[in-house]
Amino acid sequence: MQGLFKALAFSLLLTFALPALAQDMAPIDVNTADAELLQELPGIGETRAQAIVEEREANGPFESADDMTRVSGIGATTIDGFRDQVSF
Repeated sequence: MQGLFKALAFSLLLTFALPALAQDMAPIDVNTADAELLQELPGIGETRAQAIVEEREANGPFESADDMTRVSGIGATTIDGFRDQVSF
């Protein structure tokens, strides 16, 4: 019974602690991040992350989250999913 209580307590701790930890993470600078780091953003997989890097290298830095619509496949909905997790 004690083991079950410990497991339940640990589960509850993770449920409430992990979202708080995620919010404390520093924003990702999309103008300096590599493709691997960009994949940590919601809605950004390997292909889109590489496209962000290529767009940035070809046409200069992004000035805002909305600027990221320059990348094919990234629209307003995707941007709204990570807007508070990026910096420029």
